[in-house]
Amino acid sequence: MAKILVVLTGADHWTLADGTEHPTGFWAEEMVAPYRVFTAAGHEVVVATPGGVVPTLDRASLAPEFNGGQQAADEMAAELAAIAEVRRPIKLADVRLDDYVAVFYPGGHGPMEDLAVDAESGRLLTAALDSGRPLGVVCHAPAALLAARRADGSSPFAGYRLTGFSNAEEAQAGFADRAKWLLQDRLAELGADYQEGPAWAPHVIVDRNLFTGQNPASSGPLAAELVKSLS
Repeated sequence: MAKILVVLTGADHWTLADGTEHPTGFWAEEMVAPYRVFTAAGHEVVVATPGGVVPTLDRASLAPEFNGGQQAADEMAAELAAIAEVRRPIKLADVRLDDYVAVFYPGGHGPMEDLAVDAESGRLLTAALDSGRPLGVVCHAPAALLAARRADGSSPFAGYRLTGFSNAEEAQAGFADRAKWLLQDRLAELGADYQEGPAWAPHVIVDRNLFTGQNPASSGPLAAELVKSLS
């Protein structure tokens, strides 16, 4: 059984421009939907976090309004609770890329706090990109790309077509005017070709071995595209 590495944020808050610590973590759907796709295709999932900390769930991601009602929210919570790998992550520093056929980064606002400046994650992302393995990154997780640098200081992701949580979506979520920086802006500054789809609708961009999704609704379709590339 081939293994897919899922890298989750270890952060439990996101520091806003005024210094306020907004409680956050990873987004439930962005772990559950891809896990469902990966395991249905016969793959084993291994979760890694910075320092091997047990990741924090953004409780908002289980709210009925983000899941199509209370019943669906309860089902999402139950599926997440059944994913034992989330409760026993390995240390990001201990990851051996050769053990995995693909790498996937779920979002939530947490990556804006830790993975955006995590050099270990940056090295893994660079190595995964260079290896030709499918590399999937969704929603706010493309913030992790900011920590990836070549020896000359350039971004490995410069020139790639990609997407991620848009400025419009951040505004509708109520954080655009409170954030220290906006993901869409920073991805463009890397020299990436950021491509925006309609707010909250599934939007997946594939460029070579880089698979990116714009928002939570994109996580399942992104995972499906990634698995298709492995067959």
